[in-house]
Amino acid sequence: MRDSNGRIKLVLILGGLSAFGPLCLDMYLPAFPEIADKLGASQSQVQLTLTACMIGLAAGQLVIGPLSDMWGRKRPLLFGVGLFALASLACVFTTDVASFTVVRFVQGFAGAAGIVVARAVVRDLYSGAEAAKFFSTLMLVFGLAPILAPVLGGEVTAAAGWRGVFVTLSIFGALLLLVVALGLPESLPAERRNTGGLRAVGRAARTLFGDRLFIGLSLTSAFAGAALFAYISGSPFVIQDIHNASPQLFSIIFGVNALGFVLVGQLNGRLVGRFGARRLLGIGITVNVVSALALLLTTVIGTLGLVGLLIPLFTLVASIGMISPNALALGMADHPEIAGSASALLGMVQFLVAAVTAPLVGLGGGGTALPMAITIATVSTLAVLALTVIARRRAPADLPLPA
Repeated sequence: MRDSNGRIKLVLILGGLSAFGPLCLDMYLPAFPEIADKLGASQSQVQLTLTACMIGLAAGQLVIGPLSDMWGRKRPLLFGVGLFALASLACVFTTDVASFTVVRFVQGFAGAAGIVVARAVVRDLYSGAEAAKFFSTLMLVFGLAPILAPVLGGEVTAAAGWRGVFVTLSIFGALLLLVVALGLPESLPAERRNTGGLRAVGRAARTLFGDRLFIGLSLTSAFAGAALFAYISGSPFVIQDIHNASPQLFSIIFGVNALGFVLVGQLNGRLVGRFGARRLLGIGITVNVVSALALLLTTVIGTLGLVGLLIPLFTLVASIGMISPNALALGMADHPEIAGSASALLGMVQFLVAAVTAPLVGLGGGGTALPMAITIATVSTLAVLALTVIARRRAPADLPLPA
């Protein structure tokens, strides 16, 4: 996998697996208003289907990550990808928002396999700055999902309604199942697997929860990511309902923001060997919180219109491209022997925080962007506190990232 062709193949496969998250969460965003209408649901109820998927993504990682340390990466991955395809198809046949919410949880749970195993495979094969660079490269593929998902979702919704979105997701899952079965080798050989059963899982959990740096970086990434998910949850209603944008225009706006995320991720990959992951993480967090506060200010002023929202939203989303790969590489650096469990805990914290955050943007009703702006500003501030108060309690020497 270290040769050029093998690396490209690995990036494409792991990028596809990592895309389960944004595809689950982003592709049906343009259909939010239609889902609310067809299922007789309120805005908050539709947003809860997003929360259910996030909770599933968190729970699935917590289960599948440790299993991948014990059984190898490929077996749990194949099960999860297959279940994702089936759950996506089941969404098509739901007729009320309650059953749709339940199936969305299952879909998220299954899709978590791709996310948690992809990160663990990277840690199996790379470490230090090399891992940070690979995570940044992975974002080039991973980032295409949030660019293409809402655009494709808008077109599919216009042509086939919201149910067509989940037919498309089911087909994607089935194709990726075939690709993984035939093209992804096992990265965790039997002699490196955790054979201690539930006791070993407990020991891994105690190790991770006792690592102050790991917890601080997990919370930093989670709160910064929660700002992104608050934007994902609130923007369909804010941009389409309040500012009267069409689903197609919303998809374009969403795609431009995701492009900023991709470009910054690639810039991070070029800079990390020179400046170090910790410094770049600090820069990313700073841009994130400044953007969040600017968004809140423009929302309160209320005279700048849609442009006043789009500029800080762009820089906010772009900053995640610098935060995520560095937080992942630094957080997992000290735990190669339990990479699956470390990946699971990182992902669980991220999606649980996002699941709590996402519904908050709808508490003020559909007539104002203020709840979204307040939520984003709050979680971005918490990300800064997690990095400066918790993660930085350790000396710089405890944050190795060799170039």
